[in-house]
Amino acid sequence: MAQKAAKSLASKNAATLNRTHQITVLLHSLFWVLHFVFNRPSALLRYILLTLPALGIEFYLERLGRPRYSPQDGSLKQSGEDMSAKGLTEYMWDVTYWTWGCLVAACVFGDRAWWLYLAVPFWSVYLLWTTFAGMKKGLAGMGGSGEASGETTSKRQQKLEKRGGQRVQHR
Repeated sequence: MAQKAAKSLASKNAATLNRTHQITVLLHSLFWVLHFVFNRPSALLRYILLTLPALGIEFYLERLGRPRYSPQDGSLKQSGEDMSAKGLTEYMWDVTYWTWGCLVAACVFGDRAWWLYLAVPFWSVYLLWTTFAGMKKGLAGMGGSGEASGETTSKRQQKLEKRGGQRVQHR
């Protein structure tokens, strides 16, 4: 039972990464088969530019999350990072899923569906803005006195200050 959590994380990561690679190969193959069968005019540069970020993210997630095993005895050496972590990893999965959606839409509706990919930069700007606004709000109360930053004191504390502050009893 040693390293049970690490072993379960390793198996979960391996399954997630294998499934991700299979879906990626399937969708890109479908795109190219439809491209050649229906002789669709496709801008190769657009396809490369818009799928390259997701492929780069997939490569990074592979390096980050793939478990490593010892070659001598096959024991778990490193389980890899959690693929369902919040923050940047979650954003990378969002970009990957959105790219898959755009790829399917390009298969069904043609090359004009790549315009859907513009949602990614807008989503990035929105996330940056909300993060910045949250940090600005959190850091607002760190400087100056209570009145200057808009803080008010409780009635109990006001009474204590009126009487001369808290008194300490010595025994």
